Amino acid sequence: VQLQASGGGLVQAGGSLRLSCVLSRRIYSSTAMGWFRQAPGKGREFVAAMGGNRINYADSVKDRFAISKDAAKNTVYLQMNSLKPEDTAIYYCAARVGSPLAAASDYDYWGQGTLVTVSS
Repeated sequence: VQLQASGGGLVQAGGSLRLSCVLSRRIYSSTAMGWFRQAPGKGREFVAAMGGNRINYADSVKDRFAISKDAAKNTVYLQMNSLKPEDTAIYYCAARVGSPLAAASDYDYWGQGTLVTVSS
């Protein structure tokens, strides 16, 4: 299984970006998709995940970010609004079979990451 993330870029604080993650196969109902991020000098941090009928968000992005999917396109999105400088990081998409968990170690498949830079 391969994942391809895209959509990162440079945006001013308060702006928006939409990240995309294309999966090399169908997103089955048993597949959970997650977004994580890693800022310079920090560990990989959970952002959002969806699977089955469940969606989870990190507290730091709740009410600003939204995860969604287009099953026909094998694609998961992360809509990011009201961006802050502290959102600057490399964003990774990931997949696993099972629940949309928040621990990076629970995910088996990873995309290559896309850089999001938010200027103040």
